[in-house]
Amino acid sequence: MIAAHIPDEYGPYLRIGTCSWKFDSWKGLLYEGGKRYRQQDYLPDYARHLNSVEVDQWFWSLYPEAIRLPDIRTVREYAESVPDDFVFTVKAPNALTLTHFYSKQPAAYAASAGAPNTHFLDTALLERFLERLTPLGRKLGPIMFQFEYLNRMKMPSRDMFCERLQAFISRAPQGFRYAVETRNPNYLSPPFFRFLKDCDCGYVYLEGYYMPPIGSIFERFSPDTADFSIIRLHGGDRRQIETDTGEVWDRLVSPKPEAVQAAARIVRANTRRRVLTYVNVNNHLEGSAPLTIQRLLEALAQEKSY
Repeated sequence: MIAAHIPDEYGPYLRIGTCSWKFDSWKGLLYEGGKRYRQQDYLPDYARHLNSVEVDQWFWSLYPEAIRLPDIRTVREYAESVPDDFVFTVKAPNALTLTHFYSKQPAAYAASAGAPNTHFLDTALLERFLERLTPLGRKLGPIMFQFEYLNRMKMPSRDMFCERLQAFISRAPQGFRYAVETRNPNYLSPPFFRFLKDCDCGYVYLEGYYMPPIGSIFERFSPDTADFSIIRLHGGDRRQIETDTGEVWDRLVSPKPEAVQAAARIVRANTRRRVLTYVNVNNHLEGSAPLTIQRLLEALAQEKSY
């Protein structure tokens, strides 16, 4: 099993976990080697080792016939599977963050390909979504709004994006934490980070998907937004690493030491400022999210710089 101990000095300011948890190939890392797992068995065992997890399954919500929102029975099952001090970071539905339907759609939905999405930044839909998450209670962490790359047809300018997002956040239900992930490198600028701070939104550092390395973003801008930030360690070519691993996620096949060290630097700096960091690690970064987490924790333990 991995040794996933968070150094004491980071304890109040670090939540670390993976993107999803239902991987049989994590046996021996997070799960028992000889145990036959059912879907409902993974999460309780996962929560014995790590203190947070990202839920992305509810992101996939935009369909022509209806918006698909979480099954409240599933939400309740997740809440009951983890201890009281566990936290879920949740990706908001793509029905909220897509300006248009995806241009590539299954044949059954071809008629909607590229059509405008009338639910984009719809506060009433956000309210319905958050209502479904009620069983999570205090175990609900930040809600992440993941925006795709927005060309000028979808969003004419960064200023218009910020204007529309500010209006949406100003009407959003209170008492929740919201975070923003952009996949537009050209949006990154001091005004953009001041905008997030004014909206009390956390910034989501994304490693991968054609964004600048998180270390370079941190060094250039040192984003100061809300009292928390999120690091999503995703990686680049998904198809290549899936081929290299055979989708068996129990070893490192493509080490990314620069990304791991950059995440450690951001966690250290945030901790000095008493800012909470959520780190969500994907198998696609290096080949095994649990092993990447172990490497990150070792990097934090080796250098205590504050």
